[in-house]
Amino acid sequence: MANSRLSNGSVGSPPRLGLQGHALSWTDDLPVCQLSGIGFSTNQVYREDGIRRELHEFEDRSFHFKLNDDCYLYGVFDGHDGSKASNFTSQRMPAELLLGQLVETTSDDEIKEVLNQAFIAVEKSFFESIDHVFAEKTTIQLQLPEGLNHYDACRQFPEIMSKLDELERNITGGTTATVALICHKNLYVANVGDSRALLCTTDDEGMLRVMQLSVDHSLMNEEELNRLAQLGLDTDQLKQCRHIGSSDSTRCIGDYHVKGGYKDIDILRSAIREPVIADPYVHGGVTIDSSSCFLILMSDGLYQALQDATGCDRVNVEVARMVAAEFSVQSTLNGVAQAVVDKVARIHHDTYLTSPDKKQLCQKRGDITLLVRNFNYPLANAGSPAGSASYHPVSIPFYQGRANSQPPVSVPNYLPVTTTSTSDSDLMSLTSPQTPTASGTPGKDTLTESNTSGSGQSTLNTYASTNSTSTNSTQSSGETRFPSRYYQTTKLDLDENGKLEAYIDFSDFYRAIDKLTEAQRESLNAETKPKSAYEPITEESESFVPEN
Repeated sequence: MANSRLSNGSVGSPPRLGLQGHALSWTDDLPVCQLSGIGFSTNQVYREDGIRRELHEFEDRSFHFKLNDDCYLYGVFDGHDGSKASNFTSQRMPAELLLGQLVETTSDDEIKEVLNQAFIAVEKSFFESIDHVFAEKTTIQLQLPEGLNHYDACRQFPEIMSKLDELERNITGGTTATVALICHKNLYVANVGDSRALLCTTDDEGMLRVMQLSVDHSLMNEEELNRLAQLGLDTDQLKQCRHIGSSDSTRCIGDYHVKGGYKDIDILRSAIREPVIADPYVHGGVTIDSSSCFLILMSDGLYQALQDATGCDRVNVEVARMVAAEFSVQSTLNGVAQAVVDKVARIHHDTYLTSPDKKQLCQKRGDITLLVRNFNYPLANAGSPAGSASYHPVSIPFYQGRANSQPPVSVPNYLPVTTTSTSDSDLMSLTSPQTPTASGTPGKDTLTESNTSGSGQSTLNTYASTNSTSTNSTQSSGETRFPSRYYQTTKLDLDENGKLEAYIDFSDFYRAIDKLTEAQRESLNAETKPKSAYEPITEESESFVPEN
């Protein structure tokens, strides 16, 4: 087992941060999964003159590792109040999962228990790593007279209070954690906080289905509010504040102030025990097969920025559509992820500049991290993940033709197939999304709402997709179907010579020719005979007499 005090090096942080002093980490030696890509964008605060600046350091972290052909691990961690917790968690989590813990596990329950224990162990190790800071803080606090208020303490003992502020910063902060594990061809997802995991699959009709495998642990989650109410907290007051401490997550790793120090926060003081916990929601296993398209892990900075800018209530579907569209034009998975991040960031900034009613809402955004893991979705200018075939890219992200016109058909350029991971059902042309039906009969664009609880139970309720919007939450959990990039290509009929049959009828032309007289035919031939635009040049022949 790795030592609990790992370095504070960044895993999956932007190159800019690495250039500022990337500390070596043991995870640097783990093999990177080449079937995945990551995109980043730092937090931004906008000004009307177009200048943007960062409000704080980049606090997101991520990783994408391949232990062997049967084990892959991915994670996205959204830190708050600094990157200490997200740094630590992104380095310690692989140690709790990839150092032999999964060797003898075979059943879903065993693997889910390993994931659950990993979160608990990482939380415990994080607080152990800052034990010395707590001890030093307690020692210095004993130097202050009892009953002295904060103002008088700062005035009378400025050096001691300055040191206490420095120590306070070292114990402040926590992180969300969304981890995806692929083991024995099954997918498992565990999470605390509001970073999301989405799985996109294809059904028998060639439609992409989007399913959220994580749970948003926030004050918008009714089950989390019920849990907090049972602890004796006023949930109405919590919803008005919209935060628990300095974060809006009801579960996280780290953040001592809403755990061991929650009694010092007025709104949390009445709780009978720690209100914010690190117990994860664990989902799985989901079998990865030929219908699996791609997996998305994203911090809330991505979907929240898109939600604020566009007002869409099915933001998971919009993110999945953007990812699917970028598969058509990008040649790498890093390019896919970064293109989506850049597009969302641009939409958010443009909304601030052009929409006065949303200027205050879109004045700033958080850090953004997007991780895309491809399974069987075709990538432009590249083969499938297993290298089985290549496809011609689609020129536009969505088909915007007339209602009565047929969508374009993309014909695949077949190469020798070496694997069965890519099926013919994946080869379909791009269409625009179906218009949601307002009646009670579900149309093609059908939302199957899945309300997942912290205990791991799921209640499925099917609704017809409508144009109504939700003002309570941006979480569009469950399964949403939308058209995939390709239609099934129609098999072409060949004649006995192996050629395509003629699809233009020249019968009328031949009948008209037969009715012409001989003179008319000669005149027609003379008129249709190709003529040069220039007079022919006649060259005189020259005789050459050799000299004696």
